[in-house]
Amino acid sequence: MITRYTADFVLTCDEDMSLVPGGAIDVADGRITRVGSSEGAPPADRVEHLGGLIMPGLVNTHAHTPMTLVRGAGDGLPLLRWLNEVMWPREGRMTPEDAWWGMTLGAAEMLASGVTTTCEMYLFEEAVIEAAAAAGIRLMMSPGIISALDDAGGNRLGEVVAAHTRYHDPGGTVAVGFGPHSAYDLGIERCGEIAAAARDLDALLHIHIRETREEGADLEAANGGRGTVEMLAGAGVFDGRVLAAHSVWLDDTDIEIYAGHGVAVAHCPISNMKLASGVARVADLRAAGVTVGLGTDGPASNDTLDLWQEIKTAPLLARVASHDASALSPADAIAMATIEGAIALGYDDLGALLPGYRADFIRIDLDRPEMTPVTSPEELIAHLGWVGSGKAVTDVWVGGRQVVCDRDVVGIDVGRALHEVSTRGARLARESGT
Repeated sequence: MITRYTADFVLTCDEDMSLVPGGAIDVADGRITRVGSSEGAPPADRVEHLGGLIMPGLVNTHAHTPMTLVRGAGDGLPLLRWLNEVMWPREGRMTPEDAWWGMTLGAAEMLASGVTTTCEMYLFEEAVIEAAAAAGIRLMMSPGIISALDDAGGNRLGEVVAAHTRYHDPGGTVAVGFGPHSAYDLGIERCGEIAAAARDLDALLHIHIRETREEGADLEAANGGRGTVEMLAGAGVFDGRVLAAHSVWLDDTDIEIYAGHGVAVAHCPISNMKLASGVARVADLRAAGVTVGLGTDGPASNDTLDLWQEIKTAPLLARVASHDASALSPADAIAMATIEGAIALGYDDLGALLPGYRADFIRIDLDRPEMTPVTSPEELIAHLGWVGSGKAVTDVWVGGRQVVCDRDVVGIDVGRALHEVSTRGARLARESGT
């Protein structure tokens, strides 16, 4: 059965960032079967006239969404103090049920703003997966692996392999990778072992790399001054599918290593600014052929999961850092939030509106002051990049299933989730004394 969705404009987010006036997409069995003008289109079984603009759902390439429970805590601290003094003491008291509610509220926030796919690095992977499935959001789950669990004598790597065996379904809405926290936490050798396990399963390896200037200084000093990226490459960490979160403090050699190994980057500009981590060399990475997606990071270091803010901020930050108004365009940022983000996660059929691709798409209301006027296709794309926001998203589909209808998140009791996260977040603050 073919359902046709028509709109005033369809933005495909293909290589040419094609914009189709009076466009339509046809959907059957969760996939797109046709994209083009609605005029002269062949018959469809059902037609929904949406108006506005249809575009692919957004892809959040790096998040720790259950951290909705600790949103806003520790403001003003640099990264390592923020983690050690506030985040980890609270997170250490979380339960799987806490994580389920944290993920549920975060999924509602993302879906309502047009994010249809999220890449999560977190513990409590079963709770996160189950919450995402109930909400209807597409999930790349990379269960976190940290030294505290390794040092406790458990079999954390075995648990992640078991989660992959149980939940990994790349044809569905859940894929499972591996989430070693960082080289400075786990060490180079352990990162190499985890990477080998991920390669054996052709799974994504999702790891924090060079987020701050000081990160890894002790590790590098203990290894004769060799850089973190160089050491990870030498240990075979980049020999499989790798997503490197942040990657702020890279030199030219690091970028060459990324490009040579096909390492993708999750760029989180707002989190990097909030924690004073620095400015990633996004234009240089893209010029070198590195795939760069956008991520919000966790809601405690942003503090929103609305990826539209990253779409606006990424070009602004690139331009002001380089004193070059052409460093990154709104079209570049939209591509990073859609098709390039999907590629960074390893999807070759996501992030664009093309025949055969997954039917993850959103409707944008164009009858808004900030979207007016539109005198050319380039102007409309610029409007989306500079003033697009979750407020303009009215409807959302994941795999052809509508999960947001007229701004209502269909599968989530948002009121209940707000209450649960508020109550549970207060308990974590009280118990941790932070």
